[in-house]
Amino acid sequence: MTEKEPLLSAKNLKLIREPLGQSNPITVQVLGICSALAITVQLKPAIVMTISVIAVMAISNVVISLLRKLIPPRIRIIVELVVIATLVILVDEILQAFAYEVSKQLSVFVGLIITNCIIMGRLEAFAMANKPWASFLDGLGNAFGYGLILIIVSFFRELFGAGTLLGYQVIPQSFYDFGYENNGMMVLPPMALVVVGIIIWVQRSRNKDLVEQN
Repeated sequence: MTEKEPLLSAKNLKLIREPLGQSNPITVQVLGICSALAITVQLKPAIVMTISVIAVMAISNVVISLLRKLIPPRIRIIVELVVIATLVILVDEILQAFAYEVSKQLSVFVGLIITNCIIMGRLEAFAMANKPWASFLDGLGNAFGYGLILIIVSFFRELFGAGTLLGYQVIPQSFYDFGYENNGMMVLPPMALVVVGIIIWVQRSRNKDLVEQN
Protein backbone atom coordinates (compact mmCIF):
# COMPACT_ATOMS: atom_id res chain seq x y z
CA MET A 1 0.00 0.00 0.00
CA THR A 2 1.54 3.29 -1.11
CA GLU A 3 1.90 6.15 1.33
CA LYS A 4 -0.44 9.06 0.67
CA GLU A 5 1.23 12.26 -0.56
CA PRO A 6 0.89 15.20 1.87
CA LEU A 7 -1.55 17.88 0.74
CA LEU A 8 1.20 20.51 0.90
CA SER A 9 4.13 18.45 -0.30
CA ALA A 10 7.10 20.12 -2.00
CA LYS A 11 5.63 19.14 -5.38
CA ASN A 12 2.27 20.73 -4.55
CA LEU A 13 3.80 23.89 -3.09
CA LYS A 14 5.76 24.28 -6.31
CA LEU A 15 2.45 24.64 -8.15
CA ILE A 16 1.78 27.80 -6.13
CA ARG A 17 5.32 29.13 -5.95
CA GLU A 18 6.48 28.90 -9.57
CA PRO A 19 3.74 31.09 -11.14
CA LEU A 20 4.74 33.89 -8.78
CA GLY A 21 8.11 34.15 -10.50
CA GLN A 22 9.70 31.60 -12.79
CA SER A 23 6.55 30.80 -14.79
CA ASN A 24 4.51 33.95 -14.15
CA PRO A 25 1.56 34.09 -16.57
CA ILE A 26 2.11 37.75 -17.49
CA THR A 27 5.86 38.35 -17.35
CA VAL A 28 7.07 34.95 -18.55
CA GLN A 29 4.21 33.40 -20.52
CA VAL A 30 3.02 36.86 -21.70
CA LEU A 31 -0.67 36.05 -21.18
CA GLY A 32 -3.46 38.26 -19.84
CA ILE A 33 -1.70 41.46 -20.89
CA CYS A 34 -4.94 43.24 -21.88
CA SER A 35 -6.35 43.38 -18.35
CA ALA A 36 -2.95 44.42 -17.02
CA LEU A 37 -3.19 47.46 -19.27
CA ALA A 38 -6.86 48.25 -18.76
CA ILE A 39 -7.62 48.01 -15.04
CA THR A 40 -4.41 49.06 -13.31
CA VAL A 41 -4.96 52.80 -13.10
CA GLN A 42 -6.06 52.34 -9.48
CA LEU A 43 -5.16 49.75 -6.88
CA LYS A 44 -8.68 48.88 -5.71
CA PRO A 45 -10.04 47.61 -9.06
CA ALA A 46 -6.84 45.61 -9.57
CA ILE A 47 -7.27 43.90 -6.19
CA VAL A 48 -10.93 43.13 -6.91
CA MET A 49 -10.04 41.73 -10.34
CA THR A 50 -7.34 39.60 -8.72
CA ILE A 51 -9.80 38.14 -6.22
CA SER A 52 -12.29 37.49 -9.02
CA VAL A 53 -9.74 35.66 -11.15
CA ILE A 54 -8.53 33.63 -8.15
CA ALA A 55 -12.09 32.44 -7.49
CA VAL A 56 -12.86 31.64 -11.13
CA MET A 57 -9.55 29.95 -11.91
CA ALA A 58 -9.31 27.83 -8.76
CA ILE A 59 -12.92 26.61 -8.89
CA SER A 60 -12.97 26.01 -12.65
CA ASN A 61 -9.75 24.01 -12.41
CA VAL A 62 -11.34 21.77 -9.77
CA VAL A 63 -14.60 21.34 -11.71
CA ILE A 64 -12.84 20.42 -14.95
CA SER A 65 -10.51 18.07 -13.10
CA LEU A 66 -13.49 16.28 -11.56
CA LEU A 67 -15.18 16.01 -14.96
CA ARG A 68 -12.08 15.32 -17.06
CA LYS A 69 -12.82 11.62 -17.61
CA LEU A 70 -16.45 12.32 -18.51
CA ILE A 71 -15.94 15.13 -21.04
CA PRO A 72 -15.86 13.97 -24.68
CA PRO A 73 -12.66 15.36 -26.28
CA ARG A 74 -14.56 16.99 -29.15
CA ILE A 75 -16.59 19.28 -26.87
CA ARG A 76 -14.08 19.90 -24.08
CA ILE A 77 -13.52 23.56 -25.08
CA ILE A 78 -17.29 24.19 -24.98
CA VAL A 79 -17.59 22.56 -21.55
CA GLU A 80 -14.66 24.58 -20.23
CA LEU A 81 -16.20 27.83 -21.51
CA VAL A 82 -19.55 26.97 -19.93
CA VAL A 83 -17.90 26.33 -16.56
CA ILE A 84 -15.89 29.56 -16.72
CA ALA A 85 -18.87 31.61 -17.93
CA THR A 86 -21.08 30.32 -15.12
CA LEU A 87 -18.49 31.25 -12.49
CA VAL A 88 -17.89 34.68 -14.06
CA ILE A 89 -21.62 35.44 -14.02
CA LEU A 90 -21.76 34.53 -10.32
CA VAL A 91 -18.72 36.72 -9.56
CA ASP A 92 -20.21 39.62 -11.54
CA GLU A 93 -23.53 39.35 -9.68
CA ILE A 94 -21.73 39.31 -6.32
CA LEU A 95 -19.69 42.39 -7.27
CA GLN A 96 -22.80 44.28 -8.38
CA ALA A 97 -24.53 43.38 -5.12
CA PHE A 98 -21.71 44.16 -2.68
CA ALA A 99 -19.19 46.37 -4.54
CA TYR A 100 -21.23 48.21 -7.14
CA GLU A 101 -18.86 51.15 -7.62
CA VAL A 102 -15.89 48.86 -8.23
CA SER A 103 -18.06 46.74 -10.52
CA LYS A 104 -18.76 49.86 -12.61
CA GLN A 105 -15.04 50.65 -12.76
CA LEU A 106 -14.21 47.15 -13.96
CA SER A 107 -17.05 47.40 -16.48
CA VAL A 108 -16.80 44.74 -19.21
CA PHE A 109 -13.46 43.41 -17.97
CA VAL A 110 -15.09 41.07 -15.45
CA GLY A 111 -17.02 39.49 -18.30
CA LEU A 112 -13.84 39.20 -20.32
CA ILE A 113 -12.47 36.80 -17.68
CA ILE A 114 -14.41 34.22 -19.72
CA THR A 115 -11.92 34.59 -22.55
CA ASN A 116 -8.84 35.05 -20.36
CA CYS A 117 -6.23 32.86 -22.03
CA ILE A 118 -4.54 32.12 -18.69
CA ILE A 119 -7.64 30.33 -17.39
CA MET A 120 -8.27 28.41 -20.60
CA GLY A 121 -4.61 27.52 -20.79
CA ARG A 122 -4.52 26.04 -17.29
CA LEU A 123 -7.72 24.06 -17.87
CA GLU A 124 -6.27 22.57 -21.04
CA ALA A 125 -2.69 22.08 -19.87
CA PHE A 126 -3.27 21.03 -16.27
CA ALA A 127 -6.82 20.41 -15.05
CA MET A 128 -7.62 18.02 -17.90
CA ALA A 129 -4.71 15.79 -16.85
CA ASN A 130 -4.47 16.10 -13.06
CA LYS A 131 -6.41 15.42 -9.88
CA PRO A 132 -8.63 18.07 -8.20
CA TRP A 133 -6.29 19.08 -5.36
CA ALA A 134 -3.31 19.62 -7.64
CA SER A 135 -5.57 21.45 -10.09
CA PHE A 136 -6.86 23.68 -7.29
CA LEU A 137 -3.30 24.61 -6.28
CA ASP A 138 -2.33 25.20 -9.89
CA GLY A 139 -5.30 27.53 -10.29
CA LEU A 140 -4.41 29.40 -7.12
CA GLY A 141 -0.76 29.73 -8.09
CA ASN A 142 -1.41 31.08 -11.58
CA ALA A 143 -4.14 33.43 -10.35
CA PHE A 144 -1.82 34.75 -7.61
CA GLY A 145 0.96 35.22 -10.18
CA TYR A 146 -1.41 37.11 -12.47
CA GLY A 147 -2.79 39.22 -9.62
CA LEU A 148 0.66 40.02 -8.25
CA ILE A 149 1.61 41.82 -11.46
CA LEU A 150 -1.72 43.66 -11.59
CA ILE A 151 -1.26 44.90 -8.03
CA ILE A 152 2.37 45.97 -8.56
CA VAL A 153 1.50 47.87 -11.74
CA SER A 154 -1.57 49.56 -10.23
CA PHE A 155 0.40 50.46 -7.07
CA PHE A 156 2.93 52.53 -9.02
CA ARG A 157 0.42 53.96 -11.48
CA GLU A 158 -1.93 55.22 -8.77
CA LEU A 159 0.90 56.41 -6.50
CA PHE A 160 2.75 58.45 -9.12
CA GLY A 161 -0.28 59.26 -11.27
CA ALA A 162 -2.63 60.48 -8.55
CA GLY A 163 -0.61 60.56 -5.33
CA THR A 164 -3.06 58.14 -3.71
CA LEU A 165 -3.35 54.46 -2.77
CA LEU A 166 -6.78 52.83 -2.50
CA GLY A 167 -8.14 56.33 -2.91
CA TYR A 168 -6.34 57.74 0.13
CA GLN A 169 -3.82 60.57 -0.21
CA VAL A 170 -0.35 59.26 0.62
CA ILE A 171 1.91 61.94 -0.84
CA PRO A 172 1.96 64.77 1.72
CA GLN A 173 0.43 68.10 0.78
CA SER A 174 3.74 69.74 1.67
CA PHE A 175 5.30 68.04 -1.37
CA TYR A 176 2.74 69.72 -3.63
CA ASP A 177 3.32 73.04 -1.85
CA PHE A 178 7.00 72.74 -2.83
CA GLY A 179 6.08 72.22 -6.47
CA TYR A 180 5.65 68.44 -6.78
CA GLU A 181 3.14 67.42 -9.46
CA ASN A 182 1.54 64.07 -10.19
CA ASN A 183 2.77 62.38 -13.35
CA GLY A 184 -0.25 62.47 -15.65
CA MET A 185 1.38 59.99 -18.02
CA MET A 186 1.08 57.24 -15.41
CA VAL A 187 -2.70 57.11 -15.82
CA LEU A 188 -2.46 56.62 -19.59
CA PRO A 189 -2.74 53.01 -20.91
CA PRO A 190 0.75 52.96 -22.54
CA MET A 191 2.37 53.46 -19.12
CA ALA A 192 0.92 50.16 -17.94
CA LEU A 193 2.85 48.46 -20.72
CA VAL A 194 5.99 50.39 -19.76
CA VAL A 195 5.67 49.32 -16.10
CA VAL A 196 5.07 45.68 -17.11
CA GLY A 197 8.12 45.92 -19.36
CA ILE A 198 10.24 47.20 -16.46
CA ILE A 199 9.03 44.31 -14.27
CA ILE A 200 9.94 41.83 -17.02
CA TRP A 201 13.38 43.43 -17.40
CA VAL A 202 14.05 43.31 -13.64
CA GLN A 203 12.84 39.72 -13.38
CA ARG A 204 14.94 38.47 -16.28
CA SER A 205 18.03 40.40 -15.21
CA ARG A 206 17.81 38.63 -11.83
CA ASN A 207 17.07 35.21 -13.33
CA LYS A 208 19.28 34.33 -16.31
CA ASP A 209 17.41 31.03 -16.79
CA LEU A 210 14.40 32.98 -18.08
CA VAL A 211 16.54 34.60 -20.75
CA GLU A 212 17.90 31.22 -21.86
CA GLN A 213 14.36 29.77 -22.05
CA ASN A 214 13.39 32.48 -24.50
